[in-house]
Amino acid sequence: MIHDTRSLGVLLILCTVVSLLLTNMEATGARYVNFWETVIPGFHQLHLPHTIVHFINDALMSLFFFYVAIDIKREATSGELSSPRRMMFPAVSALFGVAVPALIFILFTVGTVGSRGWAIPSATDIAFTLGIISLLGKAVPHSMKVFLTALAIIDDLCAILIIALFYGSALHIVWLVAVALLGVVIFIVNRHLQNKMGTFLMILLGLGMWYSMYRSGIHASFAGVILAFLLPTQKLGTFERKLTFPVNFIVIPIFALANTSIVVSSAAITGLSSPLSIGIILGLFVGKPLGITIAVYLMTKFRLVRLGESVNLLQFIGVGILAGIGFTMSIFVSILAFPDDEILRDIAKLSVLIASTLAMIVGYLWLKVISKVKEKNNPDS
Repeated sequence: MIHDTRSLGVLLILCTVVSLLLTNMEATGARYVNFWETVIPGFHQLHLPHTIVHFINDALMSLFFFYVAIDIKREATSGELSSPRRMMFPAVSALFGVAVPALIFILFTVGTVGSRGWAIPSATDIAFTLGIISLLGKAVPHSMKVFLTALAIIDDLCAILIIALFYGSALHIVWLVAVALLGVVIFIVNRHLQNKMGTFLMILLGLGMWYSMYRSGIHASFAGVILAFLLPTQKLGTFERKLTFPVNFIVIPIFALANTSIVVSSAAITGLSSPLSIGIILGLFVGKPLGITIAVYLMTKFRLVRLGESVNLLQFIGVGILAGIGFTMSIFVSILAFPDDEILRDIAKLSVLIASTLAMIVGYLWLKVISKVKEKNNPDS
């Protein structure tokens, strides 16, 4: 799915550091933050996302989810998720990896204003996670990389469904009907016009679907998912190739720049000891590996799956730690969870950055050490 993951990981780290520095420097802070809140002329009257940051989060991120959903469909039709038996191992692990962090978060935040953010620690940033795993090279067996990729894809699907079901606004049935009708028309176009004109019409109708979804009360990014699932299988590769660079090296970095403009104020720092922050950090850093490890252990214990000779449970713990890199996906959920509370939003984002950094460093070192120990114990392997 994501080519040159190391470059993307480095770029996202740079974007985050630059954004945090510009936000918190006295000379640039106010101008930098205000830039992302700039109103786009005419958009409000057309009922479109009317500030730069809203346009990024509602429009550009729909393109990101379209790209992610293409990969999900490709894997489900001809890849690692193409049969129930192959899908079960990463799917069950991903579900445990979503549920356990959410439960830990709820345990700490129940009854507080932060409880709406229960899905924040459930997400995994596929780009960052695969970027770190690629840095490890041969220290991680190929089968583990395939497992993590499949797990991250299913994790993204879970995040998409959670966003659609729990983080929208009041539903508007007329606009939902419009989404459904446009979906039917797009399906017919894709089935009977498999040429350039068909592709053009699909994109045009897809924009209409996005606008209808935006007005419906369900987050607009879900339109990208529906559109990807309606694509003919033979077109998946073409769209994926054409979108790889713009999504990974334009959309995601712009999202990172716009949404990590976090003011590290005394309130935000004090908030790191709040139930919200503790729930996010423990959910991502502890809950993710715990959920995935429990799933792997239970499935091997009951002989539902068999681990290969080159892998062991300790390596799955390491992969689980890396899955705790929530970054862009967790930040995205933070924005949706606290749209009107800047303090809670900044506390959540800062907590995501801390947890993701911990997961990145500890996961990398864990897998590196496990690899060295295996080499020492099996010098001929």
